[in-house]
Formats: sequence, C-alpha cells, structure tokens
Amino acid sequence: MKHRVSRRNVMTGVAALAAAGSCSAPPKARAAAPAADFELGAFIEEVERARKEPEAQRAIAEVLARAVSDPAAVIAELGEPHQAGIHPLHRTADLTILNVVWAPLMILLPHDHGMWATIGVYGGREDNILWERAGAQVEAARAASLSVKEVFSLPADAIHSVANPIERLTGALHIYGGDFFAVPRSEWDAETLCERPFDLENALRTFEEANRRFEAGRAPGRS
Repeated sequence: MKHRVSRRNVMTGVAALAAAGSCSAPPKARAAAPAADFELGAFIEEVERARKEPEAQRAIAEVLARAVSDPAAVIAELGEPHQAGIHPLHRTADLTILNVVWAPLMILLPHDHGMWATIGVYGGREDNILWERAGAQVEAARAASLSVKEVFSLPADAIHSVANPIERLTGALHIYGGDFFAVPRSEWDAETLCERPFDLENALRTFEEANRRFEAGRAPGRS
C-alpha cells in the first residue's frame, strides 16, 4: 500500500534525504575558477557554442559553473532579486535559459521537463528532491542541496521538486536542452503524488502566491 505524502512531508523530506547516508545525491559540478566578469550576451553566446558540443550538457555545465563562480558579477548584470519569478533570458527550439528566483520557504511540486536541465545557484539555496516512478505515483529517491556557486545537472527523464528552505530569496540560472515552454510534460500532486499534465499557469500562480506571502512578511509592523 502506498502512503500519501503531504506538502509538509515533501518539505521536511529534503533535509532528511540529504542527511541520509544510504541516499547518495547525484554529483554536482566542481566549483570553477572565477570568471573575469559576467555579461549576459556573451554568456548566451558561450552557452550556444557549448550546445553544439558532442557532450552538450557537460559543456554547458562548465560554462555555467564559470558564470556562477562570481555571484556578485551575475547580480550586477541581472539585478538584485526582489521577488520570486521565472524570467526568460534566452529561448530557442533547442535551448532555454531562465533566471529563476524562489521566494523564502517556497515549494514547487514534483515535475519533469522532458529535456535535460542544468542549474547554477548565484544566491541563497535550492533544495531538490529527486523522485522515481512507482506505478501511478512517484517515490522520493534522493536529494541534492545546492548552495551558492554550485551547479547541478538533471537528465532528460528526471523528476524533481524544488524548495527554498531559507528565509530569503534564492536566485539560480536554469538552462534547458529544449524549449522549456513548448514541451508537454507532467507534474505530480503534492498530496497524492499522482501524475497529471503540467500546468504552467498554476506554477506561475505558485510564484505569485509566494510573492504575496513574502511581501506580507516584510510589511511594516510585522515581527
């Protein structure tokens, strides 16, 4: 019999899985030598060149690791994050680059991408639970906790959920090996863990709701 997992279980599961000795996290890229600076146009061109390499995802991970090795330079170019959101920086049929900002304590449902993805954190922390299919549902398998300057790659068939476990904004560059907004994919209900079509509008509402909670928490007079 499958046990249902609540949103609280999903949140606390990040820390538990990351600490469990029997659940090894997928490898993260080593920190790269600091980049001289970060200029968005030049970064996109470098990623596009890496996309043409035989091992494109590995090449792109190296480019991304150099970029986030200097978080201050990334923030100087993109701007200091002020609210959660998905901000497209580049989009073609075979490549998407997003600046993703997570609100404090925000959680995104388990979902897949239908393409590989590589993530580089330039501010805060991003916790990922990796899930595996188990019949009509998914089961939590392992976890990866990403801090500033760390890069993490997901294969095309990966299923993950994301949480920002800290009480400030987290910023990360997400690079995808396809058109992130055009490929049909799935998400899994937080309570039942049952599969359903991915709902982009609902995901965007999740960011909007997280922003409202964030702004309410920053309102004058709140302790």
